[in-house]
Amino acid sequence: MSIYPQLIIDALSKVRYPGTGKDLVSAGMVEDDIRIEGNKVSFSLLFEKANDPFIKSVVKAAETAIVTYVGKEVEIKGNISVITPQQIIKPDPDKLLPEVKNIIAISSGKGGVGKSTVAANLAVSLAQMGYKVGLLDADIFGPSQPKMFHLEEARPYMEKVGERELIQPAENYGVKVLSIGFFVNKEDAVLWRGAMASNAMKQLIGDANWGELDYFLIDLPPGTSDIHLTLVQTLAITGAVVVTTPQEVALADAQKGISMFLGEKINVPVLGLIENMAWFTPAELPDHKYYIFGKEGGKKLAEKLQIPLLGQIPIVQSICEGGDQGEPVALKPGTITGQAFHVLATNLIEQVEIRNHQQPPTKRVQTSGK
Repeated sequence: MSIYPQLIIDALSKVRYPGTGKDLVSAGMVEDDIRIEGNKVSFSLLFEKANDPFIKSVVKAAETAIVTYVGKEVEIKGNISVITPQQIIKPDPDKLLPEVKNIIAISSGKGGVGKSTVAANLAVSLAQMGYKVGLLDADIFGPSQPKMFHLEEARPYMEKVGERELIQPAENYGVKVLSIGFFVNKEDAVLWRGAMASNAMKQLIGDANWGELDYFLIDLPPGTSDIHLTLVQTLAITGAVVVTTPQEVALADAQKGISMFLGEKINVPVLGLIENMAWFTPAELPDHKYYIFGKEGGKKLAEKLQIPLLGQIPIVQSICEGGDQGEPVALKPGTITGQAFHVLATNLIEQVEIRNHQQPPTKRVQTSGK
């Protein structure tokens, strides 16, 4: 049988805490430390007091729910830990990734513009240039980086680092990668409420051993959502890049995304715009350009908003094939697309250096205490 965290969470959502009547998940009693090793499942339940009279009955009910709703084969008895708030070791939120130099959010106003493909190839290009690179697939509802990095079978494990148990990112092509896709069944849709998705992303950031990185790229979901707000509340973002295609409908949404980052409440620098699918070039006619989605729409938007155009990426069949085969085209710097992504990476590095020289470090968005 296949066991993954969402099954455990679904089962625990059917158990109620007698003190409040809320289910364990909604009550925030399930800690973000679900660990699965074969059929063995372990995790922690958070109780306000060590002498809570309902501890034994709740633990027993949780064990029963998992066996009932996940499977009789699950080894859960004796594997549920009970902790109190005083026992939780949490890093200082302003020192969450102390060894990471630059955190780059990769966003798009709408889906279907190739944002994840751009993120994967940009990460590989930076790694090929000798930088230490990490990539977080924060597209919680449509994770695609495991496939693009040929890591679909990867199952990151926990390892003790100091006093904490941390997730070890998978790695390929010189890039450290974490994705919610590593922890769910790849055939199933991820049906999570906003709070659960945000908590999953925070765990992949704060409970992972990212180590020393020059560039930490975060592949965000399309549009604007709770995930975007959670990100800027969790990390001080160096800057954002926005991916678009040349057609008007994509450009309109890209402009909204740029406006979100530059808004007074978010205030994250926009490093530039990336125009993907800028033109079609047949493999047999490398010097020909066919503007099937319109000509230079991204370039014109960048000029209008007075932000840099970081790169124009053509449509070439090898980009799609490379993503499907888990071999990003940036691995072949001598090709048309490989060169385009190398130029993109070079321009991004330049804009990051300008931003860091001219502007103070970005601050996390502070949440209201209400």
